[in-house]
Amino acid sequence: MATRDLDRPDVTADTDTASGPRAGTGGVFVVAGAIAGLVAALVVALSASEALVLLGIPDPGPVTTYGLPAVRAIAEIAAVVAIGSLLLAAFFVPPQKSGVLDVDGYRATRTASHAAIVWAACSAVLVPLTLSDTSGQPFSTAVQPSNLFSAIGEVETASAWRWTAIIAVVVAIAARLALRWWWTPLVLAVAVLGLMPLALSGHSSSGGAHDIATNSLILHLVAASLWAGGLFALLAHARRRGAFTDLAARRFSTVALWCFVVMGASGVINALVRVPLGDLFGTTYGRLVVAKAVALVLLGVFGWAQRRSALPALAADPTSRSALVRFASAEVILFAATIGLAVGLGRTPPPAPSAPPTLTEVELGYNLSGPPTFARMVTEWRFDLLFGTAALVMAAVYVVSVVKLHRRGDSWPIGRTVSWVLGCLVLLVTTSSGVGRYASAVFSVHMAGHMALSMLAPVLLVLGAPVTLALRSLSPAGKDGAPGLREWILIALHSRYSRFLTHPIVAAVLFVGGFYALYLGGVFGATLDSHTAHVLMNFHFLASGYLFYWVAIGVDPSPRPLQPVTKLAMVFGSLPFHAFFGIALMSMTTVMGEWFYRSLGLGWNGDLLDDQKLGGSIAWATGEIPLVIVMLALVVQWSRSDARTARRTDRAAERDDDAELAAHNAMFAELARRDREAGR
Repeated sequence: MATRDLDRPDVTADTDTASGPRAGTGGVFVVAGAIAGLVAALVVALSASEALVLLGIPDPGPVTTYGLPAVRAIAEIAAVVAIGSLLLAAFFVPPQKSGVLDVDGYRATRTASHAAIVWAACSAVLVPLTLSDTSGQPFSTAVQPSNLFSAIGEVETASAWRWTAIIAVVVAIAARLALRWWWTPLVLAVAVLGLMPLALSGHSSSGGAHDIATNSLILHLVAASLWAGGLFALLAHARRRGAFTDLAARRFSTVALWCFVVMGASGVINALVRVPLGDLFGTTYGRLVVAKAVALVLLGVFGWAQRRSALPALAADPTSRSALVRFASAEVILFAATIGLAVGLGRTPPPAPSAPPTLTEVELGYNLSGPPTFARMVTEWRFDLLFGTAALVMAAVYVVSVVKLHRRGDSWPIGRTVSWVLGCLVLLVTTSSGVGRYASAVFSVHMAGHMALSMLAPVLLVLGAPVTLALRSLSPAGKDGAPGLREWILIALHSRYSRFLTHPIVAAVLFVGGFYALYLGGVFGATLDSHTAHVLMNFHFLASGYLFYWVAIGVDPSPRPLQPVTKLAMVFGSLPFHAFFGIALMSMTTVMGEWFYRSLGLGWNGDLLDDQKLGGSIAWATGEIPLVIVMLALVVQWSRSDARTARRTDRAAERDDDAELAAHNAMFAELARRDREAGR
């Protein structure tokens, strides 16, 4: 890993006063929080009375009406500062060669810890504020312990803020203790996880099309936090005259560009779900959506100007930070106002739907036209914004990497490319076609999708050898260069966590044990109405299957290399458990999640037990096919390994005139001579 004292022109001492302002950045963040809170309170002032009338609750008083949006805006500013600071420490500036954080990374993690404390405190205050807002009681009444602890579990948003506060405390402690680089990506992941409780509640989690609205909001929040947080962290880094400012600015610019694209697309999708085009200028909610879109365009203009002005200046002189600080400061203020506007938008009720949603639409987010048939599976698509987008991006990045190799003059097996693209296609079809549409309502279709996500798509993806392709297509940082994506992949590949997860027993337990814990352990039946559980189930199917087949097939390099006989034993050992699982499902006499399936009101899906047995037969019949393919692949790998060993032996024999064979012959000749002497 690179150190601060590398021979680079941008490594300057903290005492350098030749360029840029002084290191203090706390005032900038305080101003940003104040602007966000003020804008949020002003926006709510325009729509507070309308919201109270629509909800039919009494006025909780000015403390809740204006304090809730202001505190929430400050909480979101603190959240993005924490996430951005961890992003800077993890990926924008390099640590020392020993893996210990450099001065700039250390400062960033301390900033993240302080911001997370503010985030946690605001989230804790938002719990009683939310209860006051929901019940119409004054804040002084809602904050009383008897009212607070009895009602917190009944209000979804209040519970979400409770979990957010807990996660923020974990982030504050972990960021404070982090001294080595490998901690920072993990803490960053936990901080991003802290956005999820709020993303899964509110406007987007209820009503029609809530699946699309929730997924788009998740993408929107993550992209906004990385962009805004990265900008805050870059500004603080530049004002502190930190090292590698030019590198941090280039890397942030790439992240900001992709975040702008994701924010724009997800924002448009989320707005179209909530407000018709005709209501954009005729309702308060619609006008706020337009204002937020204008703010996003202005942020894009600022980002473009920064790429045109600040980055070339840093490339010419890494100590020339003035342009970067000017543009970033203005952009931070605009971002703060945009965050306040977004908070106010979240407090504003959207227009009422033209027609009341059906029971199916309330539970699933969409209607079903009839029983699942082959024609409906093929034609009735509903694009999954999370997994469908992931499938398209994975295929595109893989193909671009292969093209890069070919342009460089390197070859790449066409079979691996075909396998990867087919795996992405299976992921896309399973989550976004009629299979994904009916999986939430029909158990047998769900089980078919489960088998495809855990047994078929991972096999194809593993055979594509993506890690090998990445290591070959990405340029190395060099001996004294700042570590990049290739080095991060190698660190993850050889980490102690990878060694633990790739242990054959661990991989097999996660893969096979998930079947039993999810279905026979009661988790599936209890969480059928949860969109979060649906997303997590799909992720578990795909991730555990990929981990198992990565260990079992082993096309990519593994932190724990295994002999083919061990891999074969691992596959054979898992076969009976798959068969037992399918038989157990077919033998059940009670319906898992019957309460949910009945609530959908689907008259054509009346015999739920028969459909569950059909799902068990699908699991029993299809679960063995990919494992047979894996065994065939292992046999091929075994034969190729023997062939490589034979070729290696032949080459060694050619180099030393077959000295090893001559030694063996001489040994046997000596044994024969001694036997003859003993006989005489």
